[in-house]
Parts: sequence; C-alpha cells; structure tokens
Amino acid sequence: MTTRQHAALVALLSAAAPVAALASERFLGMAPCALCLWQRWPYLAAAVIAVLAAGLRSRALLALAGVAVLASGAIAGLHVGVEQGWWPSPLASCAAPDAGAAASVDDLLRGLAPRPDKPCDAAAYPIPGLPVSLAAMNLAYALALGALALTWAGRGSRQEGRA
Repeated sequence: MTTRQHAALVALLSAAAPVAALASERFLGMAPCALCLWQRWPYLAAAVIAVLAAGLRSRALLALAGVAVLASGAIAGLHVGVEQGWWPSPLASCAAPDAGAAASVDDLLRGLAPRPDKPCDAAAYPIPGLPVSLAAMNLAYALALGALALTWAGRGSRQEGRA
C-alpha cells in the first residue's frame, strides 16, 4: 500500500471512533461523561491530519496522526484508571453533583443541570456479560491504530531509504 492509502485508512478509522461513540449514545442510550467526550477530540484531529497526509503523501503527517490517536489512548488510559478507582479524575465535571450551598430542596433543584452529567467513574459496558468498558475498548483501539499508523509511517521511510 502507498502512503496515500495508509493515510486514507488511518483517516477513516480515526473518524470511525467518534462516530461509533455517537452511535452508542443514540442507539444504545449510553450517556458520555466528560472524559468520554475528551477522548473524541484527538481522533478528530487525527482524521484531519491523516487526510492532509494522504493529500500531501506525507509520512511525517501520517506519524503525527498516529500520535494524535495515541493521545486519545492516553486519555482512555486515564479514564480506565478513574473507572477502576486507581486515581481520581482530574476534571471537576467528572464528580457526581453535590448539594453545594443549597439551603432548601428548591434551591438544589434550581441548581441542577437539565440533564445531569455522568460521573467518570461509572463505567459503561456496551456488551452484556463482557466486563470491558467503552473506555477500555477505546484504549485498545487507540493503541492498535496509533501503533499501526506509526509503523506505516516508519516502514515507508525505511523502504524509501533502500530504493
């Protein structure tokens, strides 16, 4: 395969991750937490960078797309740790809502968001009976896709050096 084809495939697979996340929300009724939403941005950046890499036939941009995918994997790794209780989330929005300074139930109800945020430590398991959360699935996917993109970017430069 050529650099253009590799980059196009990385762009497609990078864009597929946030699309799959949106599908899980819409069709499976899974609510995302703040860390879930953060994991999507590097994939979108990777897709754009990979499209540029395909257009310019740039192995350096293909490698950069791979690094962007790995950034999503890093956020997913952080998220898995939060889900497992290994460490607290660094995002304030990941915590369950508290009563704060509400003096009455009415004050509390007025202070709540129309749709409450999902705590980041509440893992979402899309496959019944399989104890693998969406964050863990994203971690595996990001590691595999990022490694593949970096391998393709590196392999091509070695092959060009031999030619």
